[in-house]
Amino acid sequence: MSNSSLGRRRDFRDLFDQLDGVALWTVSTPGEFDYISAGFEDIWGIPPEDVVDDVTRLLDAIHPEDRDRVRRNIEASAQGAHDEAYEGRVVRPDGSIRWVLTRQVLLRDDDGDVSEVVGICTDITEQKRRERELELLNRIVRHDIRNDMGIVLGWAEMLEDHVDAGGSQYLQKILDSGEHVVELTEVARDYVDTVASNDSLTVESVPLRSVLETELSLREESFPEAAFVVEGTLPDVEVAGNSMLSSVFRNLLNNAVQHNDKDAPRVEVSCTARADGVEIRIADNGPGIPDDKKDIAFGKGERGLGSPGTGLGLYLVDTLVTQYGGSVRAEDNEPTGAVFVVELPRAD
Repeated sequence: MSNSSLGRRRDFRDLFDQLDGVALWTVSTPGEFDYISAGFEDIWGIPPEDVVDDVTRLLDAIHPEDRDRVRRNIEASAQGAHDEAYEGRVVRPDGSIRWVLTRQVLLRDDDGDVSEVVGICTDITEQKRRERELELLNRIVRHDIRNDMGIVLGWAEMLEDHVDAGGSQYLQKILDSGEHVVELTEVARDYVDTVASNDSLTVESVPLRSVLETELSLREESFPEAAFVVEGTLPDVEVAGNSMLSSVFRNLLNNAVQHNDKDAPRVEVSCTARADGVEIRIADNGPGIPDDKKDIAFGKGERGLGSPGTGLGLYLVDTLVTQYGGSVRAEDNEPTGAVFVVELPRAD
């Protein structure tokens, strides 16, 4: 073992021994740890000295369903195959279970051979708990609430031939509100998919024109009383995004109509393509957004759904566009209304 290895450096040990909920270890000889940080006991419930000379003790603490997979990942790194990241459950001596994310990094010498393996174990139990709760909420919203509201709307539609002229306007309000609730379940679904699914975070090349044209067509069907106008032509370019990009425009177009106080909402869409990016402007003739509310509308500042004035749809828009490497902002329209400006990097 080289004296220059990380596990032998006092400053390195002193630094990582201070971290709670994080365990760091180094290995230069397969099967033996050179160093295990004090945070190991926080996660495993076992003192580091109990496993430093016996890696099997560590593996025995892994949940039986995860043990073989964790062993394979450790062996692959020990053999210099590749850096690795993996999750696994630790069963502590008291029977409690902790979820651990392990990242293994291979350090190589001047000849390209693996000289040391550094592992960073992070306790992600709380994150896993939130993910489970989020998925439960997702199922409730997507199935229970959505299905029940569908039944309510079906009953309400059956009343159309049974109410007089005075009651029809109230029936229509019920139908409009019910349809809005159904739409909110779709927004909630998209939001959960975004924060809970690794796949949805992948940024790829997406054809802007086809996404915009599809969403404009769908919004025209949903809001026959509104006028959707494309100023100029939509550029045939590829932008950074993924399958969730349609949700960005769906929410902005919906917002332009649903928060509009005019009898005839008008939504104008225009695009400007530049060498490095595309600017998409969605303008409406509604009441507009006061200057002191423009950032709050997206949940900025506190950066969370608890921020005052935050709408789930606009928060989702900001979350997605930021993931794509772009930005979104609100401006004033003339003579009245708001303009939502989305900047997306080009991918072509």
